[in-house]
Amino acid sequence: MLHALRARLSYWLARRLFHWSWWVKQPRGWRWLEGQFARMAALGDRDAQSFYGHILLFRGQGLGARQEGLRLLRLAGEAGDGKAAYQLGVQCLQGDVLGAADGQQAAHWWQLALRAGHPLAAQRLASLYQDGAPGVEPDAGKSAAFAAQAATSS
Repeated sequence: MLHALRARLSYWLARRLFHWSWWVKQPRGWRWLEGQFARMAALGDRDAQSFYGHILLFRGQGLGARQEGLRLLRLAGEAGDGKAAYQLGVQCLQGDVLGAADGQQAAHWWQLALRAGHPLAAQRLASLYQDGAPGVEPDAGKSAAFAAQAATSS
């Protein structure tokens, strides 16, 4: 219990220090921040998994960091984090060196993001079904339904 409380307090402090550029630019400071983010993500905190997953995906060094970022985003997305689910949909549609673009997976993640209340998920689903993608045939009915949902949510 004390370990979890210490982890939460350290994570709270790390999130505050993350916005101080002078702290982030210091190698020891950055390593400490990463340690706090990683520890809280490892404890299963959905918000920490999403936050650290985004950092690793966009600022991580190398393919290993990118894959760990995607793993953390997947955990957060499955736990109901809309931002993580939306980003996974974007990544699935882009594809990478380890796999081709997958429209069905993108649709799955964007539907989870839509359920979680992400504001852009309905728009992306509407355009996905309008234009089609690898594994997804164009469907005017679904496209119109998601476009209407996007119009009412914005």
